[in-house]
Amino acid sequence: MRPGSNSFLLVIFLLLLDIYVFQAVRAIVYMSSPRVRTITYSTYWIISIACLITVVLLPYIKWHNWPTTVRSYVLAIIIGLVVAKLLAAVFLLLDDARRGITWIIRKFSAPKDVTMEAVNGLTRSQFLNRLGLIAGGSLFATLVYGFSNKYNYHVHKIKLNFKNLPAAFKGMRIVQISDIHSGSFANREAVLKGVKMINDQKPDLVLFTGDLVNDRATEMEQWMDVFRQVKAPMGVYSTLGNHDYGDYYPWPDKQPNGYSAMQHENLETLKKVHADLGWRLMMNENTILQKGEDKIALLGVENWSAMSRFPKYGDLKRAYEGVADVPFKILMSHDPTHWDAQIRPEYPDIALTLAGHTHGMQFGIEIPGIRWSPAQYIYKEWAGLYKEGEQCLYVNRGFGFLGYPGRVGVLPEITVIDLA
Repeated sequence: MRPGSNSFLLVIFLLLLDIYVFQAVRAIVYMSSPRVRTITYSTYWIISIACLITVVLLPYIKWHNWPTTVRSYVLAIIIGLVVAKLLAAVFLLLDDARRGITWIIRKFSAPKDVTMEAVNGLTRSQFLNRLGLIAGGSLFATLVYGFSNKYNYHVHKIKLNFKNLPAAFKGMRIVQISDIHSGSFANREAVLKGVKMINDQKPDLVLFTGDLVNDRATEMEQWMDVFRQVKAPMGVYSTLGNHDYGDYYPWPDKQPNGYSAMQHENLETLKKVHADLGWRLMMNENTILQKGEDKIALLGVENWSAMSRFPKYGDLKRAYEGVADVPFKILMSHDPTHWDAQIRPEYPDIALTLAGHTHGMQFGIEIPGIRWSPAQYIYKEWAGLYKEGEQCLYVNRGFGFLGYPGRVGVLPEITVIDLA
């Protein structure tokens, strides 16, 4: 099916969804004054038509050239409205199914039963209509509220005990950050506050696990002086995430075979950005950290995902070369699916793997006794600490944000890991 056909079908679906949900809106305000009905109907359709027009025009406008903040909010509002209407539609479908069953029963019921069902049915319809609109409206309101949380950085502290950790490294503090996505930022003071929080943890070592930008190295230009402030006595080390390669950007010189000189140059520029920040970029390689006679190995691989839609640039075999005899190993690998797919089965002596990538979907519930996010239906390990035998994986929830310019429940994270 051609892209144009897909766009046409999407618009038709959205229009039908608008019409369907409007029936519930109309039923709710049917007995209101003409003025209230006019205002309600006009507001609903002005917003709905504006969203439809935007969706129709997307293939014909230079979407990637829009200011990042405007693009993020427009996309978030459109998606939020669609998801809210879909949620409302679930309740409306339940009511329609109930009506259908009632109609069938009516054909075989005594007249007195029909009358009672009709009375009861009206009450149930009003209830489900209102419940559907409340549920959809509440979801949309929650997403709007989440806009205020995108810079609400939270520090997560954990202490990890390892039998094979050399004595000199016991008590070492690692701060992990991930998924900065600098192209999404718009509030300099808020980001500076986050960087100060990183340094306030007094880390011995800072590890960044990928996605410094959304697509282009130029996104970092106005943030260099901010992230250059991230410091640690043992250094700041970094690796690449799937977004750092520029694979999702429509490079003008992209060839049919996928090659783009501009994309290649972008990646080389991004490597230089890491160097200019004072960060040691780990490209399928390792380094030895030493204290006296004790040493541990730090490995970093390029992006490697078990999912076909994400790139596999990482080469763990190459990164592992020369460190087999080092007793304790830490690996930076952006995508957590790498852990189950290759790290655990093939490299059981890698004690600690640090990843990011998922952002915890930037949406979920994390309170004592309840831990849920849509991310868990895609990723087995989607946020926090996971253990299998003597190996640990920590998935950082992300410092920045992408797409949806907000956070609900799953807040931006600075991870503090104390080794023992």
